[in-house]
Amino acid sequence: MEKIFLCAISNINSGTCNEDCKFCSQSVKFKADIERYKQKPIVDIVDEAKTAYSNGALGFCLVTANKGIDDKILNFVCDVAKAVTKEVPQLRLIACNGTASVSQLQTLKDAGIKAYNHNLETSENFYKEICTTHPWSERYETCQNVNKVGLKLITGGIFGLGESDEDRVSMLESIKSLNPTSVPLNFFHPNPALPLKPKKLGVDEALSLIRISKEILGDDIERLMVAGGREITFGDRQDEIFEYGANSIVIGNYLTTSGRDKSKDYEMLERLGFGVATSKDLKNA
Repeated sequence: MEKIFLCAISNINSGTCNEDCKFCSQSVKFKADIERYKQKPIVDIVDEAKTAYSNGALGFCLVTANKGIDDKILNFVCDVAKAVTKEVPQLRLIACNGTASVSQLQTLKDAGIKAYNHNLETSENFYKEICTTHPWSERYETCQNVNKVGLKLITGGIFGLGESDEDRVSMLESIKSLNPTSVPLNFFHPNPALPLKPKKLGVDEALSLIRISKEILGDDIERLMVAGGREITFGDRQDEIFEYGANSIVIGNYLTTSGRDKSKDYEMLERLGFGVATSKDLKNA
């Protein structure tokens, strides 16, 4: 029986980013109507971790809304990682905290973080169209730093930002060059406050992008995850994503948008004959 890897997200710091990424409602520049806070109480994060694990999630991602890591963020994420590990040691902890140096990533690793997620988002060429406050090269360098310290690398991008087919291929080739363990494919979720107003992807086009991603990335990628935008992009055809190469999904809510009820995802997996991955199913865990 094929098993699907489930991942849950905890937005441990929300809506405080000063960057101008046009696709992101967490930027303070666009004043999107979202919940904003500097640090979620650690006890609440631990409770979320317990719930995630009880819901079948194996990965648990600690996300902060800033360009990168400073000492305050680093200390907070380390404290959270230690608290979660103590209470739910079975979870595979993932940090997603923006640009990071080798020394910062090593500190996270020492605190119990197993993987680091930093998405390239789009191609190097198109990136300047969606963000002007930092270059794409910083994102790529952070991914290289993740590999240097021996953390599992998770890096992906967003489809539906107005990019060309050439941009999509370029992004996927850049991702492949970094040898990630997991690649999250996100599909743009519009927000009325955002300046980005691209044409919505059709379901057939979105499914073909999963297939193309699988073809370019190859079998060396352990997990091809359909993440943000799954519900609004695929609607009642979500079960088709697995036919095109996906073997991982986010369960529960995203950063500033809601996912669908977990019972519907479980019903989908059961109907399709899939199991849920556990720690013994991970390669080199």
